[in-house]
Amino acid sequence: MATRSRPSVFEVPKAENYEASRLQSESNFPLGYLGALTKDALHSSLTWIQSERGKLLKEATRHGAVLFRSFGLQGAQDFDALIGALGIENFPYKKSLSNAVRVNFTERVFSANEAPSSVKIYLHHEMAQTPFYPTWILFFCEQAAEQGGATPICRSDILYESLYQEHEDFLQELEAKGLKYTNVMPDSDDPHSGMGRSWQSTLGVETKDEAEARLKELDYSWLWQQDSCLRCTTPLLPAVRTLRDGRKTLFNQLIAAYAGWSDDRNDPSKAIRLGDNSKLNAEAVNRMIELAYESSFDMEWQNGDAVLIDNTVVMHGRRPFEGKRRVLASLGDMQSHWQGLKN
Repeated sequence: MATRSRPSVFEVPKAENYEASRLQSESNFPLGYLGALTKDALHSSLTWIQSERGKLLKEATRHGAVLFRSFGLQGAQDFDALIGALGIENFPYKKSLSNAVRVNFTERVFSANEAPSSVKIYLHHEMAQTPFYPTWILFFCEQAAEQGGATPICRSDILYESLYQEHEDFLQELEAKGLKYTNVMPDSDDPHSGMGRSWQSTLGVETKDEAEARLKELDYSWLWQQDSCLRCTTPLLPAVRTLRDGRKTLFNQLIAAYAGWSDDRNDPSKAIRLGDNSKLNAEAVNRMIELAYESSFDMEWQNGDAVLIDNTVVMHGRRPFEGKRRVLASLGDMQSHWQGLKN
């Protein structure tokens, strides 16, 4: 078997029904690198990543995602070292306003989502439904599921172009009006829900008074429930984002909120509205969901895989699975939709 002294680009296998025609000809989604076949594969891989990190970050933005396969990664500490080699500034999960329950393994590595294996996590841009969001998301597969468990990823710039051909008015309305999101947070973590993070953990507070002060600071509206759960609504947030190169992306949580924000406390029909509080065009939203999954690439994990995603370009989700599955995650480079918000 031939040896590789340094990582090299490879063609990531695609499913037969994958609609590659939806992608721009100059793009390779996802771009894949195979690690070096050396005795010290991990060390040489990390050294190479550190030397190429500027190029790799640019490739993630251009292509949407970069897959690292056979890089010698075996656990959370190795994954943490890969993130360090990329030079990405950590966005600690505890500082986020994400809905999901997660468990930290290092300061910047945590479980991808603690929701039960039967729960489908719909496509979304990480934390696009909050004032603060990460530029980068990284995933690492420590143990692939026995069956299922793929991570679908979707280019939102391609989705925008596809939907524009059929529902131009809807996209113009999204861009002009933005979106507001409503969810009910439990009084304590609910590991049975994909959005079961408590209001104490989400807001970084201990008391109701502290929660209200934090929500006021964030310009949220809220209502306490009889069971001490907290119903809150975000301020108006952008639904369409223009990238530096001029591409437009559907940077939002529309699909996940509209189709997936469902548990004992939450009803998807009440989870999302346009910025003027009017309802969304159901036909256009359903077509958006269809197009998104038609053009998604299913990341079929292999043990040791890691992937770097530009969160402003690519949505991700999770397929249901059987057996044990352990995928870790990390966030990088915290941004806010507006300057002046406190973090």
